[in-house]
Amino acid sequence: MTQSTVKKSKNITLNVEPILGKVLQDAQEEEQKLQEVFEMMGWSHLPAELKIEIKDDVRAMVDEYEGKYSTCDPFVLKRRQRVVYWVENYQEKMCSLKTAIEGVKIRSL
Repeated sequence: MTQSTVKKSKNITLNVEPILGKVLQDAQEEEQKLQEVFEMMGWSHLPAELKIEIKDDVRAMVDEYEGKYSTCDPFVLKRRQRVVYWVENYQEKMCSLKTAIEGVKIRSL
């Protein structure tokens, strides 16, 4: 069996290389789009750790700006304010990276 195939039950072989290639291509496109958004927001020089914590928030902001949905949910608006607040505080060196990450980290229930 080669690296690009996976053996399934009942001797069925699945060629996973095209699937993995598509997944990689999609991930690269999404990464490029996020980097462009970070650049437009003036957040391109943020450390990767902070970008990872806020990437879902940034993605949601872009989706809303693109008209995919609109929200006036107070919890969503408060979350966005929190993200912007901590990123700006970090950029202005008013807090450490650790503090900014803790400030934007989503706590599970």
